[in-house]
Amino acid sequence: MSWIDKLSTAITEHSRAAIAVMLVLTVVAGAGAGMVDQSSSLDQFQGETTESQKLDYINENFQTGNQNTTSAQLILRGDNVLSKDALLAQLRTEQAFLQNDTIDSTLADEQPVYGVANVVAVGAIQQEQAKRVRATAAELQQLNATVQQEKAALEELGAELDARSQTLNETAAALRGALDTLRENPDVNVRTQFEQVASETSVEFTDEDYATFQAATDQLRNAESQQEATEAYQLGTQGVLADQFQRLSERAQALEERQAALEEQAAKLEEMAATLQDQRAALQNASSASLDEQMTQLESMNASQIDSVIEAALSGDGQSSGALAFMPTYYEPGDTATNATMLLVTQQSGSGGAGAASDALVDAQLAMQDLAKQTIESTEVLVFGTGIISEEINSSMTDSLLIVGPLAILFVFLALAIAYRDVIDILLGLSGIGVVLVWTFGFMGWAGISFNQLFIAVPVLLIGLSIDYAIHIFMRHREERHNDDTPSTAAGAMKVALTGVGVALVWVTATTVIGFLSNLSSPVPPIQEFGVVSAVGISAALLVFGVLIPALKLEVDSFLEGRGWDRKKRAFGTGGGRFSKVLAVGSTAARKAPFVVLALAIVVSGAAAFGGAQVDTSFNQEDFLAEDPADWQKDLPEPFAPGEYTAKSNLEYVNENFLRQDSQAQILVEGDLTEPGALAAIDTAVETAASSPVTQKLSNGDANIRSPLSLIQQVAASDDGFAETVAAADTDGDGVPDENLDTVFEELFAVAPQQSAGIIEQTDSGEYSAARLVVSTSGAASGGEVTSEMRAVADDIEAGSSLTATATGQTILFKIVQDQLLNTVIESLLITLAAVFTFLMLTYRITEGSATLGAVTLLPVVFSVSWILGTMYLLDIPFNILTGMITSLTVGLGVAYSIHLSERYNQELERTNSVWTAMNRAVTGTGGALLGSAATTVGGFGVLAFAILPPLQQFGIITGLTIIYAFLASVLVLPSLLVVWTKYFGPDVDESATSVSAATPAPED
Repeated sequence: MSWIDKLSTAITEHSRAAIAVMLVLTVVAGAGAGMVDQSSSLDQFQGETTESQKLDYINENFQTGNQNTTSAQLILRGDNVLSKDALLAQLRTEQAFLQNDTIDSTLADEQPVYGVANVVAVGAIQQEQAKRVRATAAELQQLNATVQQEKAALEELGAELDARSQTLNETAAALRGALDTLRENPDVNVRTQFEQVASETSVEFTDEDYATFQAATDQLRNAESQQEATEAYQLGTQGVLADQFQRLSERAQALEERQAALEEQAAKLEEMAATLQDQRAALQNASSASLDEQMTQLESMNASQIDSVIEAALSGDGQSSGALAFMPTYYEPGDTATNATMLLVTQQSGSGGAGAASDALVDAQLAMQDLAKQTIESTEVLVFGTGIISEEINSSMTDSLLIVGPLAILFVFLALAIAYRDVIDILLGLSGIGVVLVWTFGFMGWAGISFNQLFIAVPVLLIGLSIDYAIHIFMRHREERHNDDTPSTAAGAMKVALTGVGVALVWVTATTVIGFLSNLSSPVPPIQEFGVVSAVGISAALLVFGVLIPALKLEVDSFLEGRGWDRKKRAFGTGGGRFSKVLAVGSTAARKAPFVVLALAIVVSGAAAFGGAQVDTSFNQEDFLAEDPADWQKDLPEPFAPGEYTAKSNLEYVNENFLRQDSQAQILVEGDLTEPGALAAIDTAVETAASSPVTQKLSNGDANIRSPLSLIQQVAASDDGFAETVAAADTDGDGVPDENLDTVFEELFAVAPQQSAGIIEQTDSGEYSAARLVVSTSGAASGGEVTSEMRAVADDIEAGSSLTATATGQTILFKIVQDQLLNTVIESLLITLAAVFTFLMLTYRITEGSATLGAVTLLPVVFSVSWILGTMYLLDIPFNILTGMITSLTVGLGVAYSIHLSERYNQELERTNSVWTAMNRAVTGTGGALLGSAATTVGGFGVLAFAILPPLQQFGIITGLTIIYAFLASVLVLPSLLVVWTKYFGPDVDESATSVSAATPAPED
């Protein structure tokens, strides 16, 4: 007894035990279903590549602050978004965002919301502050000149008075000396002494002064006491100079008064200097003006004043060019009216995982969308950000399941109703599908595999394949119950059915699993996971429909037949009729002209393969964004009606008209940045990037590129000290520092530390070991174009220095995934073909004694692969993250039809020893089951065409056609191949049984 006989006997004789074991396993497996997470991030499709590692390095080492941030873009469209009312509405919207807890909790710390309204308001504040600074500076300059002039005059006058005081004191001393002489020598002439003093001083004496001096002399000569002598001396000195000392005192008093006035002016000068300093600080901090201050400023201005500020702020000259990033690319710099602008919201990316949007971020961006529409009533608002995109992708996945799932079940129910024409068998089939899905999703939960965009296809895939198993077993069971050579009991017929179909089902499962597991060769992680989960799911289907459902059917049929119910049903496609005739077309052609059939198949396959070689590959964000649902879908009742999807149209609008914040390429430059030619090489690369057609240009024609050199120039423009350092390091005057770069970088970090850390990496030891260039690229540019252009930019850096440069960024990583998809298509096909070919040849060699039968069984599948590729070319369907697996799936799924037919043909050939009897029974018996399973599988996959996600739609169409081609190849081409195989390689049969004429047959293998 063979292993399949033993297994069939065990299932049929111990059906209740089999049911119990399978139900326990279902409970255990199903416990993991609740642990399945959902992920919509495109980053999960990126494998480990040099470019992805470099992007991770950038994210880890070029942080500006302690937050990882992401950006949302609010596009505002209206008649004139630059009018006073529109600008104020924008500021009120920003204020509403800050006051909303859902939004505010996600906002970055610094400048979280900014747009053209802020640019205009801050520009107006800066203009007024600058005007005040200029007025105060002029007044201060004038007062300072006055103070300095008065100070100099007073200093001169003070010196003059000091000199005069000294002269008078010296003259007084000289007069006393003269008096001493006159007292001691009575004979000395008074006038002579007086004139001698007068000749030695600059003081001009009068006759009155002489008379006073003479009187003092007489008094001194006649003095009889010391008191009288002192008085005489006093009169002869101070008395003579009394007028002079009086005038000196008056002048000194005037000097003191002027000095007091000067001190008041100096105090006023200090106050004005402090005022100027405050005004300059206010001017410097005007960019940090609060929203209330900005709104107050705009409200105080009239339309012409606002227009004047707009003309200056959006002129595109110098520092104002950065403001053009908020304007559409068609905006004419300096225009005071336009119909669209952008509000940029910087948010903390949160803990949504790599590249994924956190729940808080999604909620915040949805709240922005609603709040902005309420605040800006007269303006259309489009919100574009990772949160919105993630929400739409997740919603489209849910909506697709809600539409596709019921439709798949309904179609399968109808197909089974036609094939089974029995409610109980239908319910058993649907129950089995449910168990298979429980096992599959349970495995995902236990294995920690997240549910992503690819896995929407898994339930549909498993529904179709599970029903295939059910149909083959149920149809064979029905067929055997009407077979006179088989026990007519339910158990007896099921044992024969399982024995007859079981081997084919195992081979089908093995080849299908091989097809799915070939995706492990893909470097794209979700494709690997899809292959594993699908392989587990189809293995579960084999167990469920090979053990549980047959055991349940036995119990149910036995129970009902014991109560008088007739459970003998005729198999679909047998017993003659239209279906039998249709299914017999292939066998008829094989009998009449097998080589013509094969030649025709080869010609068609060759033409299809030629077209298939030209199928494109696609992987970009747009692939995963849903189109606006059809009207009939919108009219579906809840919860099946899909939501509104605007991200794709918004993305297209932003790509065409604005600078996309998430559309950037980055060049990571590594090495010693202080080598003399480093900045020159980077400058050359920047020029190359600026001239590239894929680089996004602002409305003034400038490319939006950030680099170490652009940062140096920006900081130097606002800091004179740093500008001097840069000029000193620029020996050839070309604007690019070429020596003492360590000093330049050191001062750069000292003046602008946060900006510098975002562009240049400074190690703990103070070395400058890496930098990055951030190039805004056009969202409309293809991934291939961006990758090629940015790699050329990186090559320029390496050519001009000893630095190494790597082009990276999301667009480039997507291009790499795109290339990996093409490799997946080719590698998985080759692996699947080789593995299935080897498996079938070994299996048929062991079980049937003929390895060539395995090759013959696989050949129709090869034909169907070329047919489906040609169809993709004709329908202009590219290889994407789902359709990229179609070649391996075609082999894995398609070979099932060939195996069933080959296996049945070989069994009947052994029974009847007649090619045509065997072929007729195989085609009409198994062919009917194949048609039923093909119909259900095509219907299951076909309903994916009604999904919301475009890749699912394409996958559903292509997979449905794959099943059709595989079925047609098995019932139309395989019979001719089997006839030829029988003639040349098969077992000995009666020559009269075949009519194939050909050359001398080859020996059996």
